[in-house]
Amino acid sequence: MTDRPRAVLDTNVFLSAFLSRSPTSPTKEVIQRWQAGEFILLVSDALIDELTEKLLERRIPSDQVTEFLALLAGMAEWVTVPQDAVQPIVSEDPDDDIILACAVVGRADYLVTYDAHFGSLGEGYAGVRITKAVPFLRALRGES
Repeated sequence: MTDRPRAVLDTNVFLSAFLSRSPTSPTKEVIQRWQAGEFILLVSDALIDELTEKLLERRIPSDQVTEFLALLAGMAEWVTVPQDAVQPIVSEDPDDDIILACAVVGRADYLVTYDAHFGSLGEGYAGVRITKAVPFLRALRGES
């Protein structure tokens, strides 16, 4: 049906986009490109729970959070992650294993993150390329 890339964005990418004051922020551009349909965003209940918690902790107004969650509900592809799919791969932070499981179960092409804990996995895991926002944008633009 489509050959658009499939991607999971770590909560730190969403936070960066929300908190950035720069109109040319790479993370804002990632969100804009998702909204434009350039890639399929994969999310799971656990990822959304963590994202909601982090956005509210950072004092993002609750109406903005609610509006963004509604956008996710309408546009993102929901991945059901069975409990046994969450393996202790990223030992430093169990929340990272939930994000990784979403990417693996959802057959993501990319996991976009700024989390150093994923560094132990190198550039990828189980067919999922682990990258930061700028290299992901280059891939979307066809610059890679």
